[in-house]
Amino acid sequence: MARELDRIDKRILDELQANGRLSIVELASRVNLTNTPCTERVRRLEKTGLIKKYSAIVDPNLLGYSHLSVVQISMAITADDYLKDFNAAVQDIKEIESCLMVAGSFDYVLLVRTRDMVHFREVLGEQISKLPGIRQSNSYAVMEVVKDQREFTLAP
Repeated sequence: MARELDRIDKRILDELQANGRLSIVELASRVNLTNTPCTERVRRLEKTGLIKKYSAIVDPNLLGYSHLSVVQISMAITADDYLKDFNAAVQDIKEIESCLMVAGSFDYVLLVRTRDMVHFREVLGEQISKLPGIRQSNSYAVMEVVKDQREFTLAP
């Protein structure tokens, strides 16, 4: 169930998504609060799980991981145990940036980040194709990332 947020909570979340390193003093100033109530609100947002964690967004291209592929996975069997096994095994492949279970003509979409096509083919052949329960996979090389938004904008 979604939690009701007031205007200030939404602004706090927007500001922290844009820059998680803001000091409480700076954050309070940006949302027009004093330090103590701002700190209390941030702690409440953390405690309720609305703020899951703080992290740095690293540019994978600058680390040599500039090749992005989309892989569609169709499962042979979609019984709960098979899906659980697949979900657990996906966690161990560091090149899988995202794994989404979907409804439709296939069961999962993977975003796979590798150095280049040779590296992708290695990951596909040696790891992804050996995931439990796979019937078929289809791969697509991403030519351009048009939008990659990690923040969820709340304030009007």
